[in-house]
Amino acid sequence: MSELTPQRPAAAPLPRRRRLLVLGICCLSLLIVSLDNTALNVALPSMRRELDASVSGLQWTIDAYTLVLASLLMLSGSTADRIGRRRVFTTGLVLFVLGSLLCSLAPSLEALVAFRMVQAVGGSMLNPVAMSIITNTFTDPAERARAIGVWGAVVGISLAAGPLVGGLLVESVGWRAIFWVNLPIGLTALLLTLRYVPESRAPRPRRPDPVGQVLVTLLLGSLTYAIIETSPLFAAVAAGALAGILLYEPRRREPLIDLRFFRSAPFSGATVIAVSAFAALAGFLFLNTLYLQDVRGLSALHAGLFMLPMAAMTFVFAPLSGRLVGARGPRPSLLVSGAAMAAGSLLFAAFEAETSTPLLLTGYVVFGIGFGMVNAPITTTAVSGMPRAQAGVAAAVASTSRQTGQTLGVAVAGALLSAGLASSSYATATGDLDAFVAASGPAYWIITGCGLCVLVAGALTSGAWARGTAERTAARLAAEDGEVQATARASSP
Repeated sequence: MSELTPQRPAAAPLPRRRRLLVLGICCLSLLIVSLDNTALNVALPSMRRELDASVSGLQWTIDAYTLVLASLLMLSGSTADRIGRRRVFTTGLVLFVLGSLLCSLAPSLEALVAFRMVQAVGGSMLNPVAMSIITNTFTDPAERARAIGVWGAVVGISLAAGPLVGGLLVESVGWRAIFWVNLPIGLTALLLTLRYVPESRAPRPRRPDPVGQVLVTLLLGSLTYAIIETSPLFAAVAAGALAGILLYEPRRREPLIDLRFFRSAPFSGATVIAVSAFAALAGFLFLNTLYLQDVRGLSALHAGLFMLPMAAMTFVFAPLSGRLVGARGPRPSLLVSGAAMAAGSLLFAAFEAETSTPLLLTGYVVFGIGFGMVNAPITTTAVSGMPRAQAGVAAAVASTSRQTGQTLGVAVAGALLSAGLASSSYATATGDLDAFVAASGPAYWIITGCGLCVLVAGALTSGAWARGTAERTAARLAAEDGEVQATARASSP
């Protein structure tokens, strides 16, 4: 039992100021990971000109990052529970800073995509591990809920502020400056982590699952490639990988993806909502970045300023949503979020908001409100009711859902846009508003559907029945894991 003594934060809680400092450090790491990807969206036209990239090439600069993140998040979460959360967190900061430096020096599109993958390996060790650190640092349920609310607010704010920050950097210095910003912030977070964040581990860490990891990576990678490159072969590979996960993972005593979590309706709902909401955001940003700069002819800075209403609404409503979740639960935030995201994208899908500046700005405002409201309930719902010993795994599934959503959002929106532009005059006449509006219409309908998914899933998985499934799932997990632990102790010499 002596080995487990430092792994019980409840036995010796940190002082309040130290806990808040740990929260700030974790939020700092989240800031650079989230801001990096959305800020890069604004730089896509500049990168295309300098690196001579196609639309699919631009998609890969985004999706190579989110794909690696999504593939490795669960592995990083379970590894951190096993070998130490601070150890994995600091390793992630080092790799993320190194990857950022390499990206800023990339001589070609291929090199940039490869360096983005290095950056993503580090990023995969930050978000879920930081959430696990927060969960184990704030042991009081009410205080933990407030901390998670702050975490969710930082996610929303950083993602929405990305276009403005990216525009400022691209216009003043160049697109490579987006990666330079990560260096001082990452190094500061690293030093503070080594000084103030205590080490922690799960009392009974999960075993590695290499087969499950390969299947997850194969599923996400082949699915993304199938969408971007329209490959039926890779679609079949993705289907095979999914079937392998469903057949193999339940047979393992400690799987990479613990399918038992999905017995909880709130947890399942949080997964669907995270994928839908972040697919909507990623597709929305991708389409609007190309529209504002290639069609309207705005600079990167002016494009970022044009989308400031969306960033401002997310900045305002993200912390409000965190407080609302703490006071009323996740249901009100989820309903408002789904309705607003669907309404904002519907202005583009049905009313061609690109043709009217007031309508365009209204779409940004409404969509920003919706996205600002969604993050806090996702995070809170995903970890509620789960055993604290498995916080890393549960948080990693939620983070994986977000990154999977971003990957699919860019892939689908880019594929539909490319197909539409290939059959229009836009292919030879950049700046053709009518051609772009027609080509992007199907993608906006998909984004509207994602908003409706948030609304419906939020309504179905946040009521009394759903809470009952979460309580039963938590009790069953505790009982089953207790039996496994007792068996392991009995069989040990």
